[in-house]
Parts: sequence; C-alpha cells; structure tokens
Amino acid sequence: KAKEILYEEGWKQGNDGILVKDGKKFSFILLVNQGNEARLKTAQIIKEQLKKIGIELNIRVLEWQSFLELVTKRQFQAVLLGWSLSRDPDLYDIFHSSKTKPGEFNFVGYSNKEVDSLIEKARQILNKEERKKLYWRIHELITEDQPYTFLYVPDTIIAVNKRIRGIEPASAGIWHNYIFWYVPKNYLDWYN
Repeated sequence: KAKEILYEEGWKQGNDGILVKDGKKFSFILLVNQGNEARLKTAQIIKEQLKKIGIELNIRVLEWQSFLELVTKRQFQAVLLGWSLSRDPDLYDIFHSSKTKPGEFNFVGYSNKEVDSLIEKARQILNKEERKKLYWRIHELITEDQPYTFLYVPDTIIAVNKRIRGIEPASAGIWHNYIFWYVPKNYLDWYN
C-alpha cells in the first residue's frame, strides 16, 4: 500500500531500487543516541522495512551530548527518541506551540490551536476525570496530526537482588526512593 501511495505521488523506482522524484532520491538520515541498544535495533528494523518500499534510511549514531545539541537546535531530518511523563501527564513542554524555541522540548515545531487550548485548560482543572477527557482529546488530535510517529511503549521488568532492602513499590515505580536502598551488613557478601 505504501508503494502504491508513493507511486501516486510521483515517486518512481531508480536503477538502485531507491525511489526518485524530480531527480532526488528518497533518502534521509535518522539520528539515534549512542548507548541505547533498543533504539539502535529499532532504527535497524525501520531501515530494513523502508528499504523494502524503496526508501533509503541512513542511521547516524551520536554520543548523547552531540545528539541533544542537534535535536534541541532542530538540526535533523529524523530522530528516534523516547518520552516519559510524570504521573501528572502535562504535555505543555512537549506539545504546546509556545515551546518551540531552540533548547525547548517542542523541537518538532508542533502547533495546533485546539491542542494548545486543551493543554491550558487541563492545567487548570483538578478533577482527574475531567482532565482525563481533555487529555484523551489532546491525544486524538496529536494522533491525527502525526508530529511524531509513535512506535511502541516498552515493557519493563525490574529485578532486584533479594539482599537489597528499603525498596518501596509505588505507582511511580520502584526507583522513587532508591537513595534509601541498602544491603544489611550480614548480607554484604555477594553469595548470601
């Protein structure tokens, strides 16, 4: 189906199998940060899938600071990264149109007046159910607009050695109090 749509838009397969339109290859660079194996593997899967329809994807792996500098300055064609929100899913910094300046988090330049209005309204409402309805609508609009292509939500399994004490599971996860974790003196040896 993707090939069909691309052909309808005027793309033709070149001699090397890469799509061409107006003399330009359908080729782009995807930035991925170094040290994140899941993102690198995801990028490689995307590259192979795009190759099947004639799109050339070049993966560029950068160390975190260089990666961040290019992303926050909006100097990229495509980028693979992840977001996580606090328990209060305020989307202001990521999706509000006022947060598109260099160094801010809306680095894709997303702008939708209805989304802005709903985000502002949600920030003023304390009732969780009312806020939830607004956030559902915000997510519908973002899904329609596609400023990002959302790929997956990773499943995470945390395992901690039984010697470690002080862990307090919470809805925010187990890491919220890790500075208070400890190993009792009688369990300091690794073989206990």
